[in-house]
Amino acid sequence: MRKVEVVRAEEVEVKPIELHRFTVRYARDRISGKVSKKELKEIAEDLGLAYDDTQISFAKKLMNAYMEKEIK
Repeated sequence: MRKVEVVRAEEVEVKPIELHRFTVRYARDRISGKVSKKELKEIAEDLGLAYDDTQISFAKKLMNAYMEKEIK
């Protein structure tokens, strides 16, 4: 059973829904662009993964293609 807290109307903050935030155009604008090799190398190092330049290049092409496909 969940606990319910009763509050007064003055304590509740009401904000309108911004419908434009749920559009494809908004999502496209929010993405920072293409993934760079430098970003992928930093992520791999943070995760402790071994990599070489061919793997980084492949991952970059794959991720950029996937992001373009999902945005359209």
